[in-house]
Amino acid sequence: MTSTEFETAAPDPIVYLDRVAATDLGRSYKGHMLDVLDIRPGQTVLDLGCGPGTDLTSLAQAVTGTGTVIGVDHDPTAVETARARAADRQTVTVRLGDIHDLPLPDHAADRARTDRVLQHVTDPAQALREFHRVLRPGGRLVMGEPDWDTLTVDHPDSDLSRAYTQYVTDKVVRNARIGRQLPRLAAEAGFAVPAVIPITSVFRDAREADKILGLERTAQRAVAAGHFDQEAARRWLDHLSTGPFLAAVTLYIVVAESYPGRSRRAVAADPATTAGRH
Repeated sequence: MTSTEFETAAPDPIVYLDRVAATDLGRSYKGHMLDVLDIRPGQTVLDLGCGPGTDLTSLAQAVTGTGTVIGVDHDPTAVETARARAADRQTVTVRLGDIHDLPLPDHAADRARTDRVLQHVTDPAQALREFHRVLRPGGRLVMGEPDWDTLTVDHPDSDLSRAYTQYVTDKVVRNARIGRQLPRLAAEAGFAVPAVIPITSVFRDAREADKILGLERTAQRAVAAGHFDQEAARRWLDHLSTGPFLAAVTLYIVVAESYPGRSRRAVAADPATTAGRH
C-alpha cells in the first residue's frame, strides 16, 4: 500500500507545527486571527496551547514593549522550545500548564488566542470556562479550530473518501467537530460570540496536502482499524498520487468576548451570541 508520494510516518510534533505555520494557508489564517484579535499596545495577551512558540513573536510585536505576552502549554518539550525562541523578547514569558486549569489569576489578560488546540483536549467546555475566568471584562478571545467532518477528498469511488473522512472524524481526532461547536460552547461558558468566520482550505497538490493531512499514514491506521481493506486503501492512494487532486476542509475562526455584567446564563440565552456575522 505504500506510495513514494506520501509520508508513511508522522513527523515530530514541533516539526509539524512549524510546517503548517510556514505554508500559505498557515500564514493566511494566522494573520486573520491576529487581525480580529485586535491587540492594542500595552495589553496582556495569552497564547493558550502555544506549542513551540510559533506565534509568540507576532503577538509580542502587537503589544509592543509596553505589553505582555504569556504562552501556556502542557508539553515540557514545547515549552522549552518556546522559551528558547522567545529568549530575546523581554515581554514574553512561557509557562508549563494545563489549559483546563490555567496557572493564572482571575481577570489576568485583555486578549487570548488558541489555535487548533481544543480539537485535542479532554474537556473543551472546561477549557473555555478557564479562558472566561482569566479574561478581564471586555476582553476578547479568538479561537481557530477545524471541523474534520467537512473534510472532502475527491475520488472516483466516493464511498472510499467518505469512509476515510468518517475514520478521521470518529477515531483519529478527539474533538473532530469542535469547529462547529465552538460558538455554542463559548456562549455556555459566558462569552458573547459576535463573529464566526469560516475559512475553507483547498488543496490541489497531493504532496502538499499530505504534509498537512497525512493521507497515507492515516489510511494505514484506517486499514489496521478495519475501516478500509488493504486493496481499497491501495486504490484510493494510487489515484490520489497520480490523478488530478482536490481536497478541502473548513476551519472556523470564532471571536468571543467577555462582557461586564453578563451572566453565563444570560449570554447563553441571547440568540445574538450564537449567530455568526462578519
